[in-house]
Amino acid sequence: MRRPFIAGNWKMNLNRAEAVALAQAVAEEAKNVDYADVAVCVPFVYVDAVAQAVKGTNVGVGAQDCYFEKNGAFTGEISVEMLKDLGCQYVILGHSERRHVIGEDNELTCKKVKAVLSGGLIPILCVGEMLAQREAGETDDVNAEQFYGSLAGVSAEDMKKVVIAYEPVWAIGTGKVATPEQAEETHANLRKIIAVRYGQDVADAVRIQYGGSMKPDNAKELLDQPNIDGGLIGGAALKAASFMGIVTAAKK
Repeated sequence: MRRPFIAGNWKMNLNRAEAVALAQAVAEEAKNVDYADVAVCVPFVYVDAVAQAVKGTNVGVGAQDCYFEKNGAFTGEISVEMLKDLGCQYVILGHSERRHVIGEDNELTCKKVKAVLSGGLIPILCVGEMLAQREAGETDDVNAEQFYGSLAGVSAEDMKKVVIAYEPVWAIGTGKVATPEQAEETHANLRKIIAVRYGQDVADAVRIQYGGSMKPDNAKELLDQPNIDGGLIGGAALKAASFMGIVTAAKK
């Protein structure tokens, strides 16, 4: 059985004091959670403070991006080694905001995935379609293109370490959410895509999160679906109570 994984994506929010307070509150509420993995993915500038705030607890720390080179003349970038040095365990890659706002493509995302895996951290790779693509019936094609392009050359052994986050772009921060049936169908199809490339054993092992306006009041119905293994949580992760409401919903 795949262990549920609930990760908060704080995006570009909070100041240092708020970030530390939120991390401490999540760690306190999650201290007895033994049925799921829990993590918070925070802005670069607060990784150190948050990692110190949750040190010794069962809450992991992630970053929201990284660069693929180990060091060098790359002004403004952050390496995997730097993140690891601060206590990061996870890195979100290929988020729709990186793809569609910043303009990152599959090739760049793939380089980052390989760098994160080589550095011993766990990539949370995001895939997902825009509204026009869903309405055109292109959801599975878009997900397959992002999956294959962002994982080109990644071995089966490394693939077992990757977390996939399905995030329909039209449901991120909009209040809209895929129905449990829509989300389950897409997750099941993603698992088939993994099986085609890596075999059924790997596909059965990989955790696929749902992201897209998951909240405490819809989390259980989504997380009860057989192929939904957790959530990558945006807005609801900015308050300990709502985030932990989702974590609680992951208990089977």
